[in-house]
Amino acid sequence: MDDSVTTCHDRRVGRIRLNRAVALNALDLGMVRTIRAALANWRDEAAVHAVVIDSADPRAFCAGGDVRAMRRAAMAADDSAILSFFAEEYALNCAIAEYPKPYIALVDGICMGGGIGISVHGVARVASEYAVFAMPETAIALFPDVGASYLLPRLPGALGVWLALTGTRLEGTDAVHAGLATHFVPRAGHSALSAALAADGPGVLAAFAVPLPAFSFADERPAIDRCFTAPSVPAIFERLATEPGPFGRDTLAALRRFSPSSVLWSFEILRRGAGSTLAEALATELRLVRRVVRHPDFAEGVRAMVVDKDRSPRWMPPSVEQVDLAAIAAMFEE
Repeated sequence: MDDSVTTCHDRRVGRIRLNRAVALNALDLGMVRTIRAALANWRDEAAVHAVVIDSADPRAFCAGGDVRAMRRAAMAADDSAILSFFAEEYALNCAIAEYPKPYIALVDGICMGGGIGISVHGVARVASEYAVFAMPETAIALFPDVGASYLLPRLPGALGVWLALTGTRLEGTDAVHAGLATHFVPRAGHSALSAALAADGPGVLAAFAVPLPAFSFADERPAIDRCFTAPSVPAIFERLATEPGPFGRDTLAALRRFSPSSVLWSFEILRRGAGSTLAEALATELRLVRRVVRHPDFAEGVRAMVVDKDRSPRWMPPSVEQVDLAAIAAMFEE
């Protein structure tokens, strides 16, 4: 029996627990289906006032989608497996956002990619000091998906574009400052909070939340907004190149290490997502992902960063300046 996700009814809440420790709770299709089925079962259950999702492994809430499996499917030209996974994952993201009862994620440990999708669309995202939020897709030649193309443009200033293109990791308190999380509760308080949610419902959240320290990136915010409000990726690169101090230099160097094509299509999908509904953004993501996984950079990025872990991907083409912008635009055509 597959126990990668366990579910139960506990007093006032339905509980979903991620339990695939061997893969840091990376989502596969079975996990997506189990979560969605639980939500459907509890939707009209009067005794369930809210849903709480957490992880059995303190190392990770959810490290993302199972990109190894997607790479294997892409290399085998198995489009049906790719489409099934992403279509059902995105449908789950939408179901969470539209759920009629409070959906509360207790995030402790890594929360990246697909983990963002099963947390940030809920009404409450409770982060611990060990929580790490990130959308690192440009490192493996994907793009911020799971509804992130809708969410990230709506973060304060240019934080969303910066996070999307650079994959910068935000720890728990910083995730609250940025808007990815809603409450900060130290790990030591998560068990008591979880029990209180079951006993008394979502109204207990405020009593457990701890005041935030200053945003770790407060000093960089002006530079982030100056550089990442530029109207194109080449313009972002130009602004970073002239930004005084280490921020511009280091950020530009980081962006140069990522898939050039991925940086470009990630910027474009955020631009489109800024004017879309969540459902529209997810539909655009689904069209794009079917094309992106066939691009040679995707297989190479997963190989370099996840499979072989040599951290030396060979991108084609190797620089933003060499990417055919018309080819990027064509990937968004219906």
